[in-house]
Amino acid sequence: MPFKRLDPVARSDAGSFLFEDRPIAFRPGETLAGALLAAGVTHFRETPVSGSQRGPWCLMGVCFECLVRVDGRDSHRACMTTAEAGMIVERQIGPRRDAAGYAE
Repeated sequence: MPFKRLDPVARSDAGSFLFEDRPIAFRPGETLAGALLAAGVTHFRETPVSGSQRGPWCLMGVCFECLVRVDGRDSHRACMTTAEAGMIVERQIGPRRDAAGYAE
């Protein structure tokens, strides 16, 4: 695993969100990317042209390789989005979609 927490998440201070129907634990203030990487998830999106898999690269919001769909809305940078309990997070597949579901 390329990303590992130095100490495990304590149940008392952890929250969780769903990533494609899988609960992912996180610590307060942790980003979606940090929680997903610690859980062993490395494939966050697929490119619209070739369908190749992408995941976090820079972890500082510059490269946009960590785009995910959060609560039905595309193009959230997982490395810049703070995890919140109850979020529904999915891989972003293909082109970004607007609020009505149309490709942009």
